[in-house]
Amino acid sequence: MMQNKLSFHQSSVSLEIIGLPDYSNNENKDQISIISQWKLTIVDKPLIEGKIEHLGPIMDAFYIYSNLLIKNEIPIYESKLIDIKADNLHIHNIVLKSSKANVKPLVLKIGNSLLSDTINCFDQLNESPKVRIKKTDIPTNIPKKLRFGLNKKVKFFNFFIPPFIAICSLILFSSSFIYFYSPFENIEKKELINPE
Repeated sequence: MMQNKLSFHQSSVSLEIIGLPDYSNNENKDQISIISQWKLTIVDKPLIEGKIEHLGPIMDAFYIYSNLLIKNEIPIYESKLIDIKADNLHIHNIVLKSSKANVKPLVLKIGNSLLSDTINCFDQLNESPKVRIKKTDIPTNIPKKLRFGLNKKVKFFNFFIPPFIAICSLILFSSSFIYFYSPFENIEKKELINPE
């Protein structure tokens, strides 16, 4: 039996869901209700894949963590499966722990834009009419205002920081130029007043 494959993309991140429709519920053949596998690909990072029982908790972890970031609370999320904490304002440490014995945890460092792209892929999956995910106890439906808050913060920083740095550099350069320039002007004035 051919499995269905659905992909969700956002810039540098893609999420692939593989599975079957639930024919006992007379579902469309393109539907996925029985997820057999999922793969999360983040550019320049190792492939993240796992069982269906891992997908919900990982999505929850990302949602809860980003919610803490947006609310300016201490961004730390820890569980048996995944830990996420901020290295600084721009770098987030993700530790994915394997359920298999003797497998080292996978450690990733991602920036704000990759975090935002990952959450966007999870949003697309949650909103897709073609995939049914069993919801966990933790609400993944973060209000859109909060959901896009992180994206707006990232866009705000990416948009305003470079010109801000350029203006500061210009002011600094100009003020140092004026500082070095003015002594010569004074020497010329003195020479005019006291011609030898």
